Amino acid sequence: MPKKSPNPIDRHVGSRVRMRRVLLGMSQEKLGEALDLTFQQVQKYEKGTNRIGASRLQQISTILQVPPSFFFDGNPTDEVMAAGFAEDASSEYVVDFLSTVEGLQLNKAFARIKSPKIRKKLVELIISVAEEHSEDRSV
Repeated sequence: MPKKSPNPIDRHVGSRVRMRRVLLGMSQEKLGEALDLTFQQVQKYEKGTNRIGASRLQQISTILQVPPSFFFDGNPTDEVMAAGFAEDASSEYVVDFLSTVEGLQLNKAFARIKSPKIRKKLVELIISVAEEHSEDRSV
């Protein structure tokens, strides 16, 4: 019997748990201790391999200092409904990117910039660099 792949919602919720945990600088071990679980169980939650129950999600939201709804922001079901059942792979890419070391570092550093003007200029710079890079590849 083939191994069943994780539900997209469970994967999304797990990736949001991981993103928030890493943004707080918390290890899987520390989160596991707070939940009275092993770090392996936390890993399974973060990968979406094991589904997080409602009461456990409430515990996690308290520990990670976010409302439970945080874990569902941008979930695949929202996009399918909003797009009339057309899937948008770009948001999955964003979640995947934010789960990388570079994505988290960039996100943390960007969040420390208080000036909206500077933040806007940085976004414009990154868009410009990305556009130049994509033009270089198409030539």
